[in-house]
Amino acid sequence: MVRLGFGDRVMQVVIYILLALLAFVTFYPFWNGLVISLNSGSDTALGGVTFWPRDFTLENYEIVFQDKRLLNGFGISVARTVVGTISSILVTSIFAYGMTKRELIGRKYYMVMCIITMYFGGGLIPTFMLVRSLGLMDSFWVFIIPSLVSVWNMIIFRTFFQGLPNGLEESAKIDGAGNWGIYFRIILPLSGPVIATLSLFTAVAHWNEWFLPSIYITKEELLPIQTILRQILNSNIMSEQMSQLDSSSAAALSRMQSVTTKSLSMATMIVATLPIIMVYPFVQKHFVKGVLVGSLKE
Repeated sequence: MVRLGFGDRVMQVVIYILLALLAFVTFYPFWNGLVISLNSGSDTALGGVTFWPRDFTLENYEIVFQDKRLLNGFGISVARTVVGTISSILVTSIFAYGMTKRELIGRKYYMVMCIITMYFGGGLIPTFMLVRSLGLMDSFWVFIIPSLVSVWNMIIFRTFFQGLPNGLEESAKIDGAGNWGIYFRIILPLSGPVIATLSLFTAVAHWNEWFLPSIYITKEELLPIQTILRQILNSNIMSEQMSQLDSSSAAALSRMQSVTTKSLSMATMIVATLPIIMVYPFVQKHFVKGVLVGSLKE
């Protein structure tokens, strides 16, 4: 057993303290948002709500789950994330598998063109014109089709596929398997770590995207929850909610008086953030292995 010197122990303590501070700074904003969402809005407006709810209430979440806009937006976000992630990973990995074939005519040319797109883009206006000409405006598929292929993910997939033993494909071809059979029966089953890692990155990107829907979508029923959350943050949601209340409902009116824009925004933020956070523990074990085997090759 190696005994640490005094200087090493001091450095170890300093590192632990810095890591603890970093963890606190990273985690506290989310925790504070959760506390505010569980606290009465009128009480939060007085200030001083930091680590624990001072006036505990679930009214903020009741209003969130009663708002049909938010529930519909949550469903759109879930559908977009699931369909977008599966389709993007599938199409990108197929593209990457094809790029590993040395007999592919123009393979280097295709690779150069792909890399160029990582550094140069047409810009927002040309992209908008292209999406409009394709008839994707106010369509669910505007979330899926433009992001089907990720060049960065393709490069990681390609590097990972090149690291697989050539004998696997050769033996499969001897047994009569074609390229599609090799891809689905051999390549994909062996690509679990890199698929899990890139799937999480893709899912987080889909789930957190709010800007493009605000450009391409005008139908309220197609807006994802992140875009709706932005609208809540940028508008006086209280006046909208108050106008929707039945004036004869004194109990509902009294309840709304304890809810503020900030508390309602925090509750919506927690509802929008928690699902994607819950996915992380299921793929955490694949992170290091998936990224390293997809980015390093001897």
